[in-house]
Amino acid sequence: MESRVEQAVERFKKGCNCAQAVFVTYADRFGLDEGMAMKLSSPFGGGLAGMRHVCGTVSGMSMLAGLHNGAVSEGKEARNANYDTVKMMAEAFRAEHGSIRCGQLLGLEPGLPEGFRKKPCTEYVRTCAALVEKYLLG
Repeated sequence: MESRVEQAVERFKKGCNCAQAVFVTYADRFGLDEGMAMKLSSPFGGGLAGMRHVCGTVSGMSMLAGLHNGAVSEGKEARNANYDTVKMMAEAFRAEHGSIRCGQLLGLEPGLPEGFRKKPCTEYVRTCAALVEKYLLG
């Protein structure tokens, strides 16, 4: 598979929110058309509607994990398998960037550790796209 990491970054630069940039770039791999993918991921940008909670790129990545191995019936087994996938990917993101919280990543929350430096959101898009390729499409 050809990498789409830079395609995700370009989507973000052209005006998609962070969640859309990640989610829409790969949604077709799971049978979802671009228009529906744009709508579904729209509210997750900026840490859920701009409220600076979980980073939108992590949310977009998590939604793709749901399409990859999300539960399609009741019961804990399938749900837990998906949770494990999301936790693994979120932890890889946290290990690289120090947090999965949008407000922390952008340096907007008080009490951040000394030396904590924010990075541009394009780096978070790039990381999540790479994680999708590694863990969901690899």
